[in-house]
Amino acid sequence: MSHSWPTARMVWALLTAMIFAAAAVLVYFSISSANEQAVADRAFVFRAHAAPRPVAELAFEDGQGRTRALAEFRDKVVLLNVWATWCAPCREEMPALDRLQRKLGGPGFEVLTLSIDAGGAAAVKRFYDEIGIRSLAVYVDPAARATGSLGVVGVPATLLIDRQGREIGRRTGPAEWDGPEAIRMISGYLQGR
Repeated sequence: MSHSWPTARMVWALLTAMIFAAAAVLVYFSISSANEQAVADRAFVFRAHAAPRPVAELAFEDGQGRTRALAEFRDKVVLLNVWATWCAPCREEMPALDRLQRKLGGPGFEVLTLSIDAGGAAAVKRFYDEIGIRSLAVYVDPAARATGSLGVVGVPATLLIDRQGREIGRRTGPAEWDGPEAIRMISGYLQGR
């Protein structure tokens, strides 16, 4: 019987080691899977439509309180970003949109960031000042009518609109809009893709 006690302890020790090893493997694969998902979430994915689609007429206000319309931006490719200052992913992607406007903005292209904040232009201006946004104009839709008109179910939502005012495609969720894949895609449309 003296041999059974050390053998039982060895079995328990071996069993415990196997349980810890199995747990370590599970933790490793769950971390690896989470990292892969995080990389996939940051990857630039833009869903272009098979053919351009009509966009509802939108009315909104600029930073001075003047009524504006999306139709005023015809003859430009427009990246229309519907967002809000209370939306954490929106806040995170705003510097990339600012850099994109600084890089590609001009007579043929505009990043139009349309805030749905109930606080209006004042809330957007405070946020822009807070994080140093300098290249984006202030546009607001405090009643959030654009979300219904555009079929936006969450923010941020970004639509690429061609020179004729038609939706080329869209992305829901934040993106690195000034990253190489986004620049390449937008530049293709600027060159008349």
